[in-house]
Amino acid sequence: MKKSTYSAKADEAQRKWLLVDLKGKILGRAATEIANILRGKHKATFTPHVDTGDFVVAINAAQIKLTGNKLLDKKYYNHSTYIGGMKIKSAEQIMERKPEDLIRRAVKGMIPHNNLGHQVIKKLKIFSGAEHTHAAQTPVNYELKN
Repeated sequence: MKKSTYSAKADEAQRKWLLVDLKGKILGRAATEIANILRGKHKATFTPHVDTGDFVVAINAAQIKLTGNKLLDKKYYNHSTYIGGMKIKSAEQIMERKPEDLIRRAVKGMIPHNNLGHQVIKKLKIFSGAEHTHAAQTPVNYELKN
């Protein structure tokens, strides 16, 4: 009897919309779970080279927590590629200005850094408040484990 491994095709993927509430959640733990959902690792049909993951709508991004002293100590670096073009911001500065960026950076670092990763990160929709613009997709509430 011949056994073969199942490999999902890109057009076979059954994508759902999940609503994740980040209120009071820890940044790294929430980002890990969101990255796994976006990749499709929570499904039995997971295939590493195919995007089989679900869409994620994350709300209350402004109320996410960082443990320890990370709010002040954690630094994010951007460089414009020009001489002296380094810009350094703390996590607190990013939280004040645009908390969605903090979550997007954390999740983006946990997915592949290739064309598949670019495709996967587009399925993440983040909102700083409780309101979101994806009511038409009827996202299902998803409770994060941590």
